[in-house]
Order: sequence, then C-alpha cells, then structure tokens
Amino acid sequence: EKGVKVNDVSGIKYLYHDPCHTPIKTAKPLGVVNGLMGGEEVRLSERCCGESGTLAMTRPDVSTQVRFSKEESLRKSMQELNAEKVKVLTSCPSCLQGLARFEDDTGAQADYIVVELARRLLGENWLPEFVAKANAGGIERVLL
Repeated sequence: EKGVKVNDVSGIKYLYHDPCHTPIKTAKPLGVVNGLMGGEEVRLSERCCGESGTLAMTRPDVSTQVRFSKEESLRKSMQELNAEKVKVLTSCPSCLQGLARFEDDTGAQADYIVVELARRLLGENWLPEFVAKANAGGIERVLL
C-alpha cells in the first residue's frame, strides 16, 4: 500500500513459507510477498514447518514427522531453483524458529520478510544503526 519494495534481488532466490496462522488476511500472501520483493518470482514453499505454535513442544513426535515432509519439500524447491543462495521468508515467529532448523541440512536461510526488506533497503547494518539512533534520543521515556 505504501509502495515499499525491493528493486534488485540479484544473487538470491526466495521461497515464501505461508504460516498456517498467516497474518496476511486481506490479500493473497504470495502476491504481497512478490510485490514487496520486486525482481524475480518468489515461489511458495509447500507444507507446514512443524512448529505450529506449541506443536513442537506438546507433540514432538508429530512435529518431527511434519518437519520431515517440510525438509523434503524444501530440498525439492531448492533443486528446482538451482541457485547458490536461497532464503525462505516468513512472517511468523514460530515458523521462523522451525525453518531455521533446516538451514544446516538444506542450506536455505530463514528470515522474516520485514527483516529482509530492511536489509535490502537500509543496508546490512540497519539493526545496529536503528538501535544507536533509538538510544541517542529516539525513544521517549516516561517517568512515573
């Protein structure tokens, strides 16, 4: 809606993991992600990641089986993309945690969409620069 998008995504391919409890409700999530990431098509990463809120804690047996399916799906997608660097974007904290578990086995890095946008639009040091600005008077303090 605000016209935010990345214009150059060369050197990297993206997959999007749409959370089971997606926060993107008023539009097609993959369409939103493709609009934000500009360049080449962002493909959907199929299957649940196995985290599902507390699933991994309450039913690790089920969660592990779900993760096997997700890992297989990730490997297949990465093979089809045939890229040196692949990132799996998501918008869910639980999913990010689950997707990060696949990095060692698949090579795909997981990250939030907004973090990838910040990195691409504001540079690699966006977070420490933001924290420094906030600490230098960018935070309003309320004293009680």
